[in-house]
Amino acid sequence: MIRVVLFLIALALISVGFVWFADRPGDVVVTWMGYRIETSLMVAALTIAALIVVIMIVWSILRAILRSPEQVSLFFRHRRAMKGYLAISHGLIAIGSGDRRLARRSADEAARLAPGDPLTLLLTAQSAQLAGDRTGAERAFHEMARNDKTKLLGLRGLYIEAQRRNDPGAARRVAEEAAKAAPELTWAGQAVLDDRCGNSDWAGALTALDHMKGALDKSDYRRKRAVLLTARALALNESDRDTARSAVLDAVKLAPDLVPAAALAGRRLAEAGDQRRASKILNAAWKLNPHPDLAEAYANLRFGDTALARLKRMQALADKVPGDIEGALAVARAALDAREFDAARKALSPYINVPTRRVATLMAEIEETQHGDEGRVREWMGRAMRAAPDPVWTADGVVSDRWLPVSPSGRLDGYRWKVPLAEIGMTHPVIDAPPPPLPEPAPASKPEPVPQDDKVATDVTPKPVTVDAVRQPLKQAERPAVPKPLPPLIPLVHAPDDPGPDSGLDGDPVPEAAAPAPSDPWQRIKQFFR
Repeated sequence: MIRVVLFLIALALISVGFVWFADRPGDVVVTWMGYRIETSLMVAALTIAALIVVIMIVWSILRAILRSPEQVSLFFRHRRAMKGYLAISHGLIAIGSGDRRLARRSADEAARLAPGDPLTLLLTAQSAQLAGDRTGAERAFHEMARNDKTKLLGLRGLYIEAQRRNDPGAARRVAEEAAKAAPELTWAGQAVLDDRCGNSDWAGALTALDHMKGALDKSDYRRKRAVLLTARALALNESDRDTARSAVLDAVKLAPDLVPAAALAGRRLAEAGDQRRASKILNAAWKLNPHPDLAEAYANLRFGDTALARLKRMQALADKVPGDIEGALAVARAALDAREFDAARKALSPYINVPTRRVATLMAEIEETQHGDEGRVREWMGRAMRAAPDPVWTADGVVSDRWLPVSPSGRLDGYRWKVPLAEIGMTHPVIDAPPPPLPEPAPASKPEPVPQDDKVATDVTPKPVTVDAVRQPLKQAERPAVPKPLPPLIPLVHAPDDPGPDSGLDGDPVPEAAAPAPSDPWQRIKQFFR
Protein backbone atom coordinates (compact mmCIF):
# COMPACT_ATOMS: atom_id res chain seq x y z
CA MET A 1 0.00 0.00 0.00
CA ILE A 2 2.82 2.39 0.86
CA ARG A 3 4.55 1.67 -2.45
CA VAL A 4 1.36 2.47 -4.36
CA VAL A 5 1.02 5.76 -2.53
CA LEU A 6 4.67 6.65 -3.21
CA PHE A 7 4.24 5.80 -6.91
CA LEU A 8 1.19 8.03 -7.17
CA ILE A 9 3.01 10.87 -5.42
CA ALA A 10 5.97 10.56 -7.79
CA LEU A 11 3.68 10.48 -10.81
CA ALA A 12 1.88 13.59 -9.56
CA LEU A 13 5.18 15.44 -9.08
CA ILE A 14 6.30 14.56 -12.62
CA SER A 15 2.98 15.74 -14.02
CA VAL A 16 3.23 18.97 -12.10
CA GLY A 17 6.74 19.47 -13.51
CA PHE A 18 5.59 18.97 -17.10
CA VAL A 19 2.71 21.35 -16.58
CA TRP A 20 5.02 23.89 -15.02
CA PHE A 21 7.38 23.75 -18.05
CA ALA A 22 4.47 23.88 -20.46
CA ASP A 23 3.08 27.03 -18.83
CA ARG A 24 6.46 28.75 -19.08
CA PRO A 25 7.68 28.40 -22.67
CA GLY A 26 11.17 29.50 -23.68
CA ASP A 27 13.89 29.05 -26.28
CA VAL A 28 17.19 27.25 -26.08
CA VAL A 29 20.04 28.30 -28.42
CA VAL A 30 23.16 26.17 -28.79
CA THR A 31 26.16 27.40 -30.82
CA TRP A 32 28.96 24.86 -31.26
CA MET A 33 31.66 24.61 -33.96
CA GLY A 34 29.85 26.98 -36.33
CA TYR A 35 26.49 25.33 -35.84
CA ARG A 36 23.55 27.11 -34.27
CA ILE A 37 20.68 25.13 -32.86
CA GLU A 38 17.50 26.87 -31.69
CA THR A 39 14.63 24.96 -30.11
CA SER A 40 12.04 25.27 -27.40
CA LEU A 41 12.76 24.44 -23.81
CA MET A 42 10.43 21.41 -23.79
CA VAL A 43 12.02 19.85 -26.87
CA ALA A 44 15.49 20.42 -25.42
CA ALA A 45 14.51 18.71 -22.19
CA LEU A 46 13.03 15.72 -24.03
CA THR A 47 16.13 15.49 -26.22
CA ILE A 48 18.43 15.47 -23.24
CA ALA A 49 16.32 12.76 -21.57
CA ALA A 50 16.37 10.63 -24.72
CA LEU A 51 20.11 11.10 -25.03
CA ILE A 52 20.59 9.94 -21.45
CA VAL A 53 18.49 6.85 -22.09
CA VAL A 54 20.49 6.01 -25.21
CA ILE A 55 23.77 6.43 -23.37
CA MET A 56 22.55 4.11 -20.58
CA ILE A 57 21.51 1.45 -23.10
CA VAL A 58 24.81 1.62 -24.90
CA TRP A 59 26.70 1.39 -21.58
CA SER A 60 24.67 -1.62 -20.51
CA ILE A 61 25.44 -3.40 -23.78
CA LEU A 62 29.14 -2.61 -23.52
CA ARG A 63 29.26 -3.74 -19.87
CA ALA A 64 27.45 -7.00 -20.71
CA ILE A 65 29.98 -7.65 -23.49
CA LEU A 66 32.90 -6.88 -21.23
CA ARG A 67 31.54 -9.03 -18.36
CA SER A 68 30.35 -11.93 -20.49
CA PRO A 69 33.39 -14.17 -19.75
CA GLU A 70 32.90 -13.65 -16.02
CA GLN A 71 29.16 -14.31 -16.27
CA VAL A 72 29.74 -17.46 -18.26
CA SER A 73 32.29 -18.63 -15.73
CA LEU A 74 29.92 -17.79 -12.87
CA PHE A 75 27.14 -19.72 -14.59
CA PHE A 76 29.28 -22.83 -14.93
CA ARG A 77 30.55 -22.50 -11.35
CA HIS A 78 27.00 -22.20 -10.06
CA ARG A 79 25.96 -25.20 -12.10
CA ARG A 80 28.93 -27.18 -10.80
CA ALA A 81 28.13 -26.18 -7.21
CA MET A 82 24.53 -27.26 -7.61
CA LYS A 83 25.65 -30.64 -8.92
CA GLY A 84 28.06 -30.93 -6.00
CA TYR A 85 25.38 -30.16 -3.43
CA LEU A 86 23.04 -32.65 -5.09
CA ALA A 87 25.80 -35.28 -4.87
CA ILE A 88 26.33 -34.41 -1.19
CA SER A 89 22.60 -34.68 -0.54
CA HIS A 90 22.37 -38.05 -2.25
CA GLY A 91 25.47 -39.27 -0.40
CA LEU A 92 24.15 -38.29 3.02
CA ILE A 93 20.86 -40.02 2.29
CA ALA A 94 22.77 -43.11 1.15
CA ILE A 95 24.79 -43.09 4.38
CA GLY A 96 21.59 -42.86 6.40
CA SER A 97 20.13 -45.80 4.51
CA GLY A 98 23.36 -47.84 4.67
CA ASP A 99 24.03 -47.93 0.90
CA ARG A 100 27.84 -48.06 0.86
CA ARG A 101 28.21 -48.15 -2.92
CA LEU A 102 26.02 -45.10 -3.54
CA ALA A 103 27.63 -43.26 -0.64
CA ARG A 104 31.13 -43.86 -2.02
CA ARG A 105 30.11 -42.86 -5.54
CA SER A 106 28.43 -39.70 -4.28
CA ALA A 107 31.47 -38.84 -2.18
CA ASP A 108 33.78 -39.20 -5.18
CA GLU A 109 31.48 -37.05 -7.30
CA ALA A 110 31.22 -34.40 -4.56
CA ALA A 111 35.01 -34.37 -4.17
CA ARG A 112 35.34 -33.78 -7.92
CA LEU A 113 32.66 -31.09 -8.11
CA ALA A 114 33.15 -29.31 -4.77
CA PRO A 115 36.62 -30.09 -3.42
CA GLY A 116 37.42 -28.60 -0.02
CA ASP A 117 33.79 -27.97 0.88
CA PRO A 118 33.04 -28.82 4.55
CA LEU A 119 30.09 -31.00 3.61
CA THR A 120 32.20 -32.79 1.01
CA LEU A 121 34.80 -33.60 3.64
CA LEU A 122 32.11 -34.80 6.01
CA LEU A 123 30.57 -37.00 3.33
CA THR A 124 33.97 -38.44 2.43
CA ALA A 125 34.74 -39.28 6.06
CA GLN A 126 31.36 -40.85 6.76
CA SER A 127 31.36 -42.87 3.57
CA ALA A 128 34.82 -44.17 4.46
CA GLN A 129 33.59 -45.10 7.93
CA LEU A 130 30.59 -46.86 6.42
CA ALA A 131 32.86 -48.84 4.12
CA GLY A 132 35.29 -49.69 6.94
CA ASP A 133 38.11 -47.60 5.45
CA ARG A 134 39.54 -46.14 8.65
CA THR A 135 42.61 -44.76 6.90
CA GLY A 136 40.47 -42.76 4.48
CA ALA A 137 38.25 -41.57 7.30
CA GLU A 138 41.20 -40.35 9.35
CA ARG A 139 42.64 -38.60 6.29
CA ALA A 140 39.36 -36.75 5.81
CA PHE A 141 39.12 -35.86 9.49
CA HIS A 142 42.71 -34.53 9.49
CA GLU A 143 41.83 -32.32 6.55
CA MET A 144 38.73 -31.12 8.38
CA ALA A 145 40.78 -30.36 11.50
CA ARG A 146 43.05 -28.05 9.45
CA ASN A 147 40.03 -25.94 8.46
CA ASP A 148 38.81 -23.42 11.04
CA LYS A 149 35.16 -23.98 10.09
CA THR A 150 35.31 -27.75 10.51
CA LYS A 151 38.09 -28.07 13.10
CA LEU A 152 35.88 -29.26 15.96
CA LEU A 153 34.07 -31.73 13.73
CA GLY A 154 37.37 -33.14 12.51
CA LEU A 155 38.69 -33.46 16.07
CA ARG A 156 35.54 -35.27 17.09
CA GLY A 157 36.02 -37.75 14.25
CA LEU A 158 39.69 -38.26 15.11
CA TYR A 159 38.76 -38.91 18.73
CA ILE A 160 36.23 -41.56 17.73
CA GLU A 161 38.70 -43.24 15.39
CA ALA A 162 41.38 -43.25 18.13
CA GLN A 163 38.93 -44.96 20.46
CA ARG A 164 38.07 -47.54 17.82
CA ARG A 165 41.68 -48.54 17.33
CA ASN A 166 42.21 -48.54 21.13
CA ASP A 167 44.77 -45.73 21.18
CA PRO A 168 44.14 -43.86 24.47
CA GLY A 169 47.15 -41.60 23.98
CA ALA A 170 45.91 -40.22 20.66
CA ALA A 171 42.36 -39.93 22.02
CA ARG A 172 43.63 -37.96 24.99
CA ARG A 173 45.64 -35.55 22.82
CA VAL A 174 42.72 -34.94 20.47
CA ALA A 175 40.30 -34.40 23.37
CA GLU A 176 42.68 -31.94 25.05
CA GLU A 177 43.05 -29.98 21.82
CA ALA A 178 39.27 -29.86 21.36
CA ALA A 179 38.71 -28.84 24.99
CA LYS A 180 41.29 -26.07 24.61
CA ALA A 181 39.68 -24.82 21.41
CA ALA A 182 36.11 -24.94 22.76
CA PRO A 183 35.77 -25.49 26.55
CA GLU A 184 31.98 -25.70 26.21
CA LEU A 185 32.22 -29.01 24.31
CA THR A 186 30.79 -31.67 26.61
CA TRP A 187 32.39 -34.68 24.91
CA ALA A 188 35.87 -33.16 24.97
CA GLY A 189 35.65 -32.10 28.59
CA GLN A 190 34.23 -35.49 29.60
CA ALA A 191 37.00 -37.29 27.74
CA VAL A 192 39.68 -35.25 29.50
CA LEU A 193 37.93 -35.79 32.83
CA ASP A 194 37.73 -39.56 32.31
CA ASP A 195 41.40 -39.68 31.37
CA ARG A 196 42.43 -37.78 34.50
CA CYS A 197 40.26 -40.01 36.66
CA GLY A 198 41.65 -43.15 35.04
CA ASN A 199 45.18 -42.01 35.94
CA SER A 200 44.11 -40.98 39.49
CA ASP A 201 45.11 -37.39 38.73
CA TRP A 202 42.46 -35.86 40.97
CA ALA A 203 43.88 -32.32 40.81
CA GLY A 204 43.84 -32.45 37.00
CA ALA A 205 40.34 -33.94 37.10
CA LEU A 206 39.12 -31.04 39.24
CA THR A 207 40.63 -28.57 36.76
CA ALA A 208 38.98 -30.36 33.83
CA LEU A 209 35.65 -30.34 35.68
CA ASP A 210 35.94 -26.59 36.28
CA HIS A 211 36.50 -26.05 32.54
CA MET A 212 33.25 -27.83 31.68
CA LYS A 213 31.24 -26.22 34.47
CA GLY A 214 29.09 -24.23 32.06
CA ALA A 215 28.04 -27.36 30.15
CA LEU A 216 26.79 -29.23 33.26
CA ASP A 217 23.76 -28.87 35.46
CA LYS A 218 24.43 -27.31 38.81
CA SER A 219 23.50 -30.44 40.76
CA ASP A 220 25.56 -32.68 38.47
CA TYR A 221 28.57 -30.39 38.80
CA ARG A 222 28.32 -30.29 42.60
CA ARG A 223 28.01 -34.08 42.82
CA LYS A 224 30.99 -34.75 40.57
CA ARG A 225 33.13 -32.19 42.33
CA ALA A 226 32.25 -33.74 45.70
CA VAL A 227 33.25 -37.19 44.40
CA LEU A 228 36.57 -35.85 43.10
CA LEU A 229 37.30 -34.05 46.36
CA THR A 230 36.55 -37.25 48.29
CA ALA A 231 38.85 -39.22 46.01
CA ARG A 232 41.61 -36.67 46.52
CA ALA A 233 41.09 -36.79 50.28
CA LEU A 234 41.37 -40.59 50.25
CA ALA A 235 44.58 -40.35 48.21
CA LEU A 236 46.06 -37.83 50.69
CA ASN A 237 44.70 -39.63 53.73
CA GLU A 238 48.09 -40.87 54.89
CA SER A 239 50.49 -38.30 53.46
CA ASP A 240 48.72 -35.00 54.19
CA ARG A 241 45.83 -35.34 56.62
CA ASP A 242 45.18 -31.60 56.90
CA THR A 243 44.69 -31.20 53.16
CA ALA A 244 42.60 -34.37 53.11
CA ARG A 245 40.37 -33.06 55.91
CA SER A 246 39.88 -29.73 54.13
CA ALA A 247 39.03 -31.46 50.84
CA VAL A 248 36.54 -33.87 52.36
CA LEU A 249 34.81 -31.07 54.28
CA ASP A 250 34.32 -29.21 51.00
CA ALA A 251 32.90 -32.44 49.54
CA VAL A 252 30.40 -32.73 52.40
CA LYS A 253 29.22 -29.17 51.77
CA LEU A 254 28.61 -29.98 48.10
CA ALA A 255 26.94 -33.39 48.65
CA PRO A 256 25.80 -34.08 52.24
CA ASP A 257 24.40 -37.50 51.22
CA LEU A 258 27.74 -38.79 49.88
CA VAL A 259 28.46 -41.58 52.36
CA PRO A 260 32.26 -41.92 51.84
CA ALA A 261 32.76 -38.17 52.25
CA ALA A 262 30.65 -37.96 55.41
CA ALA A 263 32.29 -41.03 56.98
CA LEU A 264 35.81 -39.78 56.24
CA ALA A 265 34.96 -36.28 57.47
CA GLY A 266 33.55 -37.71 60.70
CA ARG A 267 36.69 -39.75 61.33
CA ARG A 268 39.05 -36.87 60.59
CA LEU A 269 37.13 -34.40 62.73
CA ALA A 270 36.96 -36.93 65.57
CA GLU A 271 40.75 -37.33 65.36
CA ALA A 272 41.11 -33.54 65.52
CA GLY A 273 38.91 -33.41 68.63
CA ASP A 274 35.92 -31.73 66.98
CA GLN A 275 33.34 -34.35 67.96
CA ARG A 276 30.45 -31.91 67.81
CA ARG A 277 30.98 -31.06 64.16
CA ALA A 278 31.66 -34.71 63.30
CA SER A 279 28.42 -35.77 65.00
CA LYS A 280 26.49 -33.12 63.08
CA ILE A 281 27.87 -34.28 59.71
CA LEU A 282 27.27 -37.97 60.46
CA ASN A 283 23.74 -37.39 61.70
CA ALA A 284 22.83 -35.37 58.61
CA ALA A 285 24.25 -38.04 56.29
CA TRP A 286 22.52 -40.83 58.24
CA LYS A 287 19.12 -39.16 57.87
CA LEU A 288 19.63 -38.93 54.12
CA ASN A 289 21.26 -42.32 53.55
CA PRO A 290 21.69 -44.84 56.42
CA HIS A 291 24.87 -46.81 55.84
CA PRO A 292 27.12 -49.11 57.91
CA ASP A 293 30.17 -46.90 57.23
CA LEU A 294 28.38 -43.99 58.87
CA ALA A 295 27.40 -46.20 61.81
CA GLU A 296 31.00 -47.33 62.27
CA ALA A 297 32.30 -43.76 62.17
CA TYR A 298 29.62 -42.66 64.64
CA ALA A 299 30.39 -45.55 66.99
CA ASN A 300 34.05 -44.52 67.16
CA LEU A 301 33.23 -40.83 67.53
CA ARG A 302 34.83 -40.57 70.98
CA PHE A 303 37.99 -42.51 71.66
CA GLY A 304 38.10 -44.41 74.92
CA ASP A 305 34.33 -44.77 75.33
CA THR A 306 32.99 -47.93 76.89
CA ALA A 307 30.96 -50.47 74.97
CA LEU A 308 27.80 -49.38 76.80
CA ALA A 309 28.39 -45.77 75.74
CA ARG A 310 28.77 -46.85 72.14
CA LEU A 311 25.54 -48.88 72.43
CA LYS A 312 23.60 -45.85 73.68
CA ARG A 313 25.07 -43.78 70.86
CA MET A 314 24.00 -46.38 68.29
CA GLN A 315 20.51 -46.55 69.73
CA ALA A 316 20.21 -42.77 69.46
CA LEU A 317 21.44 -42.89 65.88
CA ALA A 318 19.00 -45.69 64.92
CA ASP A 319 16.08 -43.73 66.40
CA LYS A 320 16.69 -40.95 63.85
CA VAL A 321 15.55 -43.29 61.04
CA PRO A 322 13.22 -45.80 62.73
CA GLY A 323 12.50 -49.08 61.00
CA ASP A 324 15.69 -49.12 58.92
CA ILE A 325 17.66 -52.38 58.88
CA GLU A 326 21.01 -50.59 58.97
CA GLY A 327 20.10 -49.04 62.30
CA ALA A 328 19.04 -52.42 63.68
CA LEU A 329 22.29 -54.02 62.57
CA ALA A 330 24.34 -51.19 64.08
CA VAL A 331 22.50 -51.50 67.41
CA ALA A 332 22.88 -55.30 67.41
CA ARG A 333 26.62 -55.07 66.73
CA ALA A 334 27.11 -52.51 69.50
CA ALA A 335 24.98 -54.59 71.89
CA LEU A 336 27.00 -57.71 71.08
CA ASP A 337 30.22 -55.85 71.83
CA ALA A 338 28.68 -54.71 75.14
CA ARG A 339 27.47 -58.29 75.80
CA GLU A 340 23.88 -57.06 75.98
CA PHE A 341 22.45 -60.05 74.18
CA ASP A 342 18.81 -59.29 74.90
CA ALA A 343 19.19 -55.85 73.31
CA ALA A 344 20.89 -57.41 70.29
CA ARG A 345 18.13 -59.98 69.84
CA LYS A 346 15.47 -57.32 70.27
CA ALA A 347 17.05 -55.15 67.58
CA LEU A 348 17.16 -58.05 65.11
CA SER A 349 13.78 -59.56 66.00
CA PRO A 350 11.84 -57.84 63.14
CA TYR A 351 14.19 -59.43 60.59
CA ILE A 352 14.66 -62.96 61.97
CA ASN A 353 11.81 -64.64 60.08
CA VAL A 354 13.22 -63.67 56.69
CA PRO A 355 16.82 -62.69 57.47
CA THR A 356 19.46 -61.32 55.17
CA ARG A 357 22.97 -62.71 55.22
CA ARG A 358 24.24 -60.11 57.66
CA VAL A 359 21.30 -60.68 60.01
CA ALA A 360 21.79 -64.45 59.98
CA THR A 361 25.55 -64.14 60.45
CA LEU A 362 25.11 -61.75 63.36
CA MET A 363 22.59 -64.09 64.96
CA ALA A 364 25.08 -66.94 64.65
CA GLU A 365 27.68 -64.78 66.37
CA ILE A 366 25.22 -63.96 69.14
CA GLU A 367 24.47 -67.67 69.69
CA GLU A 368 28.16 -68.51 69.77
CA THR A 369 29.07 -65.70 72.17
CA GLN A 370 26.12 -66.08 74.52
CA HIS A 371 25.55 -69.83 74.70
CA GLY A 372 28.27 -71.50 72.67
CA ASP A 373 25.62 -73.67 71.05
CA GLU A 374 27.32 -75.08 67.97
CA GLY A 375 24.07 -76.52 66.67
CA ARG A 376 22.35 -73.16 66.69
CA VAL A 377 25.43 -71.55 65.18
CA ARG A 378 25.45 -74.06 62.31
CA GLU A 379 21.72 -73.52 61.82
CA TRP A 380 22.12 -69.76 61.50
CA MET A 381 25.14 -70.09 59.23
CA GLY A 382 23.14 -72.42 57.02
CA ARG A 383 20.37 -69.88 56.87
CA ALA A 384 22.95 -67.22 56.02
CA MET A 385 24.03 -69.25 52.99
CA ARG A 386 20.43 -69.40 51.78
CA ALA A 387 19.39 -65.89 52.80
CA ALA A 388 18.85 -62.92 50.54
CA PRO A 389 21.99 -60.87 49.82
CA ASP A 390 22.71 -57.52 51.45
CA PRO A 391 23.51 -54.26 49.66
CA VAL A 392 27.13 -53.78 48.64
CA TRP A 393 29.10 -51.28 46.57
CA THR A 394 28.29 -52.30 43.00
CA ALA A 395 29.20 -50.82 39.62
CA ASP A 396 29.07 -52.35 36.13
CA GLY A 397 28.20 -55.74 37.64
CA VAL A 398 31.36 -55.68 39.81
CA VAL A 399 31.15 -55.87 43.61
CA SER A 400 33.70 -54.02 45.74
CA ASP A 401 34.28 -54.26 49.48
CA ARG A 402 34.78 -50.49 49.62
CA TRP A 403 33.68 -47.39 47.75
CA LEU A 404 35.75 -46.33 44.74
CA PRO A 405 35.40 -43.02 42.88
CA VAL A 406 35.64 -44.60 39.41
CA SER A 407 33.84 -47.71 38.15
CA PRO A 408 35.67 -50.50 36.25
CA SER A 409 34.41 -49.01 32.97
CA GLY A 410 35.92 -45.61 33.85
CA ARG A 411 32.68 -43.89 34.87
CA LEU A 412 32.97 -41.30 37.63
CA ASP A 413 30.70 -41.91 40.62
CA GLY A 414 29.63 -45.26 39.23
CA TYR A 415 29.47 -47.26 42.47
CA ARG A 416 26.09 -47.50 44.19
CA TRP A 417 25.09 -49.10 47.49
CA LYS A 418 22.56 -51.69 46.36
CA VAL A 419 21.84 -55.39 46.17
CA PRO A 420 23.86 -56.96 43.33
CA LEU A 421 21.78 -57.57 40.20
CA ALA A 422 18.75 -55.93 41.82
CA GLU A 423 17.89 -54.24 38.52
CA ILE A 424 16.99 -57.64 37.04
CA GLY A 425 13.83 -57.63 39.12
CA MET A 426 13.94 -61.23 40.43
CA THR A 427 10.65 -62.28 41.97
CA HIS A 428 11.59 -65.74 43.24
CA PRO A 429 10.37 -66.54 46.77
CA VAL A 430 12.88 -66.38 49.59
CA ILE A 431 14.29 -69.81 50.36
CA ASP A 432 14.18 -69.27 54.09
CA ALA A 433 10.54 -68.20 54.17
CA PRO A 434 8.28 -70.05 56.68
CA PRO A 435 6.38 -73.00 55.15
CA PRO A 436 2.68 -72.59 54.42
CA PRO A 437 0.29 -74.11 57.01
CA LEU A 438 -0.88 -77.64 56.42
CA PRO A 439 -4.58 -78.13 55.54
CA GLU A 440 -7.01 -79.14 58.23
CA PRO A 441 -7.78 -82.90 58.41
CA ALA A 442 -11.07 -83.92 56.80
CA PRO A 443 -13.54 -86.17 58.66
CA ALA A 444 -13.09 -89.89 58.06
CA SER A 445 -15.46 -91.41 55.56
CA LYS A 446 -16.23 -94.96 54.57
CA PRO A 447 -14.68 -96.19 51.38
CA GLU A 448 -17.08 -96.43 48.50
CA PRO A 449 -17.77 -100.00 47.18
CA VAL A 450 -16.00 -100.88 43.98
CA PRO A 451 -18.57 -101.36 41.20
CA GLN A 452 -18.84 -104.88 39.80
CA ASP A 453 -18.77 -103.76 36.22
CA ASP A 454 -16.36 -104.43 33.40
CA LYS A 455 -14.89 -100.93 33.95
CA VAL A 456 -13.34 -100.20 37.33
CA ALA A 457 -13.81 -96.67 38.64
CA THR A 458 -10.59 -95.09 39.86
CA ASP A 459 -10.66 -92.43 42.57
CA VAL A 460 -8.02 -89.81 41.73
CA THR A 461 -9.05 -87.30 44.40
CA PRO A 462 -5.99 -86.58 46.64
CA LYS A 463 -6.44 -87.41 50.28
CA PRO A 464 -5.80 -84.64 52.79
CA VAL A 465 -2.55 -84.85 54.73
CA THR A 466 -2.63 -84.25 58.47
CA VAL A 467 0.18 -83.31 60.83
CA ASP A 468 0.02 -86.67 62.62
CA ALA A 469 0.15 -88.50 59.33
CA VAL A 470 3.30 -86.60 58.38
CA ARG A 471 5.02 -87.38 61.64
CA GLN A 472 4.15 -91.11 61.58
CA PRO A 473 5.59 -93.51 59.02
CA LEU A 474 3.22 -93.97 56.15
CA LYS A 475 2.28 -97.18 54.53
CA GLN A 476 3.38 -97.79 51.03
CA ALA A 477 -0.14 -97.47 49.65
CA GLU A 478 -0.84 -94.19 51.52
CA ARG A 479 2.31 -92.33 50.53
CA PRO A 480 1.63 -89.27 48.38
CA ALA A 481 2.56 -89.53 44.76
CA VAL A 482 5.91 -88.08 43.78
CA PRO A 483 5.33 -84.84 41.87
CA LYS A 484 6.29 -84.94 38.24
CA PRO A 485 9.42 -82.98 37.30
CA LEU A 486 8.82 -79.60 35.74
CA PRO A 487 9.32 -79.38 31.97
CA PRO A 488 12.58 -77.84 30.80
CA LEU A 489 12.72 -74.21 29.73
CA ILE A 490 13.12 -75.26 26.09
CA PRO A 491 10.97 -78.37 25.36
CA LEU A 492 13.06 -81.10 23.78
CA VAL A 493 10.69 -82.35 21.07
CA HIS A 494 11.28 -83.79 17.65
CA ALA A 495 10.18 -82.07 14.52
CA PRO A 496 6.91 -83.38 13.07
CA ASP A 497 8.69 -84.80 10.02
CA ASP A 498 11.56 -86.35 12.02
CA PRO A 499 10.68 -89.40 14.16
CA GLY A 500 14.02 -89.17 15.95
CA PRO A 501 16.86 -91.68 16.32
CA ASP A 502 15.11 -93.76 18.99
CA SER A 503 11.85 -94.28 17.23
CA GLY A 504 12.82 -97.62 15.67
CA LEU A 505 11.89 -96.45 12.19
CA ASP A 506 15.37 -96.48 10.71
CA GLY A 507 14.46 -99.25 8.25
CA ASP A 508 12.01 -99.31 5.42
CA PRO A 509 8.68 -97.70 6.15
CA VAL A 510 5.97 -100.11 7.18
CA PRO A 511 2.74 -99.78 5.22
CA GLU A 512 -0.26 -98.76 7.16
CA ALA A 513 -2.66 -101.47 8.23
CA ALA A 514 -5.83 -101.82 6.24
CA ALA A 515 -8.96 -100.44 7.75
CA PRO A 516 -10.97 -103.06 9.63
CA ALA A 517 -14.00 -104.42 7.92
CA PRO A 518 -17.22 -102.84 9.07
CA SER A 519 -19.10 -104.95 11.54
CA ASP A 520 -22.55 -103.80 10.44
CA PRO A 521 -24.11 -106.15 7.79
CA TRP A 522 -25.69 -103.23 6.00
CA GLN A 523 -22.24 -101.58 5.73
CA ARG A 524 -20.79 -104.81 4.24
CA ILE A 525 -23.52 -104.80 1.58
CA LYS A 526 -22.77 -101.16 0.71
CA GLN A 527 -19.11 -102.03 0.16
CA PHE A 528 -20.02 -104.15 -2.93
CA PHE A 529 -21.53 -101.11 -4.69
CA ARG A 530 -18.60 -98.71 -4.16
